[in-house]
Amino acid sequence: MTKPTKEEILAYHDGGKISIDVKKPCNTQRELSMAYTPGVALPCLEIQANTHLAYNYTNKGNLVAVITDGTAVLGLGDIGAIAGKPVMEGKAVLFKKFAGVDAFDIELDEKDTDKIIDICRALSPTFGGINLEDIKAPKCFEIETRLQELVDIPIFHDDQHGTAIITSAGLLNALELVGKKIEAIKIVINGAGAAGISCAKMYKALGVKHIVMCDSQGVISTSRHDLNSHKQEFAIDTDAIHLTDAIEGADMFLGLSSAGALKPEMVVKMAPNPIIFALANPVPEILPDEVRAVREDAIIATGRSDFPNQVNNVLGFPFIFRGALDVQAKKVTEGMKMAAAYALANLAKEPVSDEVKRAYNNPDMAFGKEHIIPTPFNRDALVWVASAVAKAAVEEGVARIENYDHETYRAKLATMK
Repeated sequence: MTKPTKEEILAYHDGGKISIDVKKPCNTQRELSMAYTPGVALPCLEIQANTHLAYNYTNKGNLVAVITDGTAVLGLGDIGAIAGKPVMEGKAVLFKKFAGVDAFDIELDEKDTDKIIDICRALSPTFGGINLEDIKAPKCFEIETRLQELVDIPIFHDDQHGTAIITSAGLLNALELVGKKIEAIKIVINGAGAAGISCAKMYKALGVKHIVMCDSQGVISTSRHDLNSHKQEFAIDTDAIHLTDAIEGADMFLGLSSAGALKPEMVVKMAPNPIIFALANPVPEILPDEVRAVREDAIIATGRSDFPNQVNNVLGFPFIFRGALDVQAKKVTEGMKMAAAYALANLAKEPVSDEVKRAYNNPDMAFGKEHIIPTPFNRDALVWVASAVAKAAVEEGVARIENYDHETYRAKLATMK
């Protein structure tokens, strides 16, 4: 892939990346009378009598809000609401392109937690779900939790859960390849923001017993007195102070921090067959070539498309919302997230299509150390993940639809690939 120039990127964004499409004809006087007044009054009255019918007579059931306050945009930080709009538009592009989900980007010129929650609550009747995006920690945790308690549609902070779901899938497969038991491994997480804490929670749910978390001040231990409540949950009794201490004997390193944070000499100190997920963007904590120079037995993933095992959230959020919307789910449960992770892990073991092999110019692509998670262009992810999420929603009692048929739904998704 040739790297696009600054001019090409800006030209790509010129005029914005999304628009509104009309699904029904409006070319005659008769059609106009149905699209708007007077005919539009009829569905309004039907919905007034039964608000659930908004899923039938409007686009609510296929509409997601992508909402940010601009306080933690990519690696750019607090750049403000309007400066984050290209990212939110991009998210809407991916929702539509990968899963056929319509999305509106909403940039809030507001940083107060209570006001953000109230704004989102007031907007919620319009949408089938809300994707919170690029809101800094720790307030992102409070916003998601409190807002979900107030509304009856899924609230999903992708910066937290998308990364957790996809890295969990990769971890499950990596452990299978190296023959290690999940309850016996040691994981070091460098970066204790929204994604790091969510990943740690999901790894614990998978069965991991030993997690050492580091932030910019070092190891999160019980001896520290500068920890918020979210970090305190992962404080441990240890003599380790810095990452270089914590990494000793680690089976997995998860980097959600900064370029160059993991040094080759640290990799040398890790356990046999180490798993290294270096996800800082655009430059990871350590480059794959640097790892291979000191450890031939490592499994490596990054957030970049020019290396194998790309951890890309597009493998998660479009399909998670697709499944949740299609069963009219009231929330995204932990079981739905776990179902998505296992679906991705299992899909990676399936034969890779010729289409994907051509896209990556790799005719030998198959499950193994350089293919522990599906690629973003694996069209089967829609079927596998969305159906797993939908089924879990039904089983956990958060779906509104009745008479769900799993195989029929998978067949429907297959027509959308």
